[in-house]
Amino acid sequence: MNQQDTREPNADLKLFRAQTRAWLEENCPPGARGPGQIPFGSSKITLDSDTRLWLDRMASRGWTVPTWPRAYGGAELSNAEYRILIEELTRIGARTPLTGRGVNYIGPTILELGTEEQKKRWLPGIARGEGAWAMGYSEPGAGSDLASLTARAERTGDELRINGRKTWTSDAMYCDYIFVLARTSQGAKKHEGISLILVDMHQPGVQVHPIRLLSGASPFNETVFEDAIAAVNDVIGGIGNGWTVGKRLLQFERSTHAGINISGAQGGRAESSRMPERIRAATGELTGRINNVNIRSGLIDWQINAHAQRLTQARAIEELKARAPGFTSSAVKLTNALLTQRGDELLLEATGTRGLSIEHGAEEDEGVDIEQIEQTRGWLYRKSLTIAGGTKEVQLNIIAKRVLGLPD
Repeated sequence: MNQQDTREPNADLKLFRAQTRAWLEENCPPGARGPGQIPFGSSKITLDSDTRLWLDRMASRGWTVPTWPRAYGGAELSNAEYRILIEELTRIGARTPLTGRGVNYIGPTILELGTEEQKKRWLPGIARGEGAWAMGYSEPGAGSDLASLTARAERTGDELRINGRKTWTSDAMYCDYIFVLARTSQGAKKHEGISLILVDMHQPGVQVHPIRLLSGASPFNETVFEDAIAAVNDVIGGIGNGWTVGKRLLQFERSTHAGINISGAQGGRAESSRMPERIRAATGELTGRINNVNIRSGLIDWQINAHAQRLTQARAIEELKARAPGFTSSAVKLTNALLTQRGDELLLEATGTRGLSIEHGAEEDEGVDIEQIEQTRGWLYRKSLTIAGGTKEVQLNIIAKRVLGLPD
């Protein structure tokens, strides 16, 4: 019998855990456990068979977006059930079935602020991982001062024609759709006359140009719009309300950076549990006490802070379940970034000079393995965590004003 169909809303949590554990054990393929591919909806990336099967099975159960309403592809799990699901996924080492800006950013925004037609049109596909989303906010001359954006969208009948440039559009080369902040009223005040528009990237009017980074990877791009077409019906929150809608989406973004969702919370738990093993592998001391006192004490401090971070995430998840991420997400986003960066520094210190190579090919001459090179590249890339999604300084200002109530 299908447990999801028969379980009452207030079913015993022990029974829910037992049924969840049994289902996950039976349905999570071996190839979907441990490190590996995590889908984010891109039609341009081929998934391996176990990853595809895992996504399809979890989506059919509503567990890619477990707290969403069933009508839009979710499972309507309670807060307690949601936490149990995360715990059971982590217990068996299952990878999150779906991540990305669809389920984490634009999906929750549509769920809260979209029309019923928009919810029915977009949310079920997002829950199934059908289409990856890019974020069209920052511009070459409008980053921290986002309201200075110059991209414009001119209405012609039931369509909008979009022109302008967006920069730092992560993963845009793999994406199918992009949500864009653009001016729909040229004469309005700075924060007015802006709209949030959903745009299909599979059209000649959208061009993506990669930006190369020091770390060697290039997740960032500049995205150029030249008479790109979007439907007026795909404006979220109505024409001219984009500043309010866009700020709301940023709260969901910060919640994601803070790990306050199924992929982030699950990933944070898994990363915390693996850190001692990774430190030991880096030092070569697989058993017994780690001899280097600085690394040993640093690891203890990191684990204490990681545990405190998980408890804070749990409180913030309560806000997200109500689809109302608050300003606590800024604090969690900031501390999560700092914790991740500190973990990278510990690993680099434990690895020693072997951890300074970032170019493939060095392993043959210097005794460096591929994993060490990728770790060092990750250390360089994750320096951006205190910039991306709102800089550390911006987050501290939000915390001071909105959480602590300090005056301007």
